[in-house]
Amino acid sequence: MLDPRQLRLDLALKLLSQAGARLPDNEPYSQAWLQDVVDALCDLSSKDALTGLVNRRSFEMALSREVDRVARSGEPALLLVVDIDHFKAVNDTYGHAAGDLVIKAVASALNQGVRPMDTVARVGGEEFAIVLPSCPASFGVMVAERMRERVSELQVEVAPGQVLAVTISLGGAFAPQWVRSSSLLWMERADRQLYRAKAEGRNRACLEVQVESLVSAEEKGMLFAVTQQESE
Repeated sequence: MLDPRQLRLDLALKLLSQAGARLPDNEPYSQAWLQDVVDALCDLSSKDALTGLVNRRSFEMALSREVDRVARSGEPALLLVVDIDHFKAVNDTYGHAAGDLVIKAVASALNQGVRPMDTVARVGGEEFAIVLPSCPASFGVMVAERMRERVSELQVEVAPGQVLAVTISLGGAFAPQWVRSSSLLWMERADRQLYRAKAEGRNRACLEVQVESLVSAEEKGMLFAVTQQESE
C-alpha cells in the first residue's frame, strides 16, 4: 500500500497558497487532510478566482450537459448572457482595481438572483452567463428583469467617497426542445439578443421568444445524422 507521505504535494500546496485558498487544518497526510487537498484543487480548477463563480471551462461543460438534457426531456431551458455596460470607461477612469470591485459586485448580485439548480459563470472580463434549467418563457423574462433591476440598484464604492452606479445588458435564448443542438449554437442565439439589447440603449434584457426559436440548418443536419445512425 502506498504511503501517503510519499506523494509529492509540495507544488499542489504552493498553488493553493498562491491562490489564497484555505489550506487543510487536519493532520497532514491523513485521509481527511488528503481529501481536503483534493477538494481545494477541484474548487480552484472550476471557479473564477476573482468572483468565486463557475469559470468558463466548467460553464461550457454545464452548458453541454443541459443541451443534451433538453434534447432528451423536452423541458425548456434558458441561457442568459450578461455584459456590464460601459465597463471600459470604469477601468479607464478609475483603474483596474475599481473595475474588479464592480465585477465582484455584479457577480454577487447575479448569483443572489438565481435558484440553487442554476449555473452562474464569469466567462470573460466583464461578461457573465447563466444557465437556467426547467425555465419556461414567462419565468425567464421575470428572472432576467429581476437581475437587471438588482444590478441597477447597486452603489459600488470604488474609492473613499467615490460611488458608481452600474447597469447590465442581458440577452437570452431558449434551447430548442427535442432537438439535438449544440452549446455553440445556443450561445450564438443568446449573443444575438445581447447585441440587440446593447443596440437598443443598454440596461435592458432582450430574450428570444421561445416559440420562435427556429431550428437552424446546422441543427437539422445534426438531427438527421442522429436519426440516420439509429436506423442503421
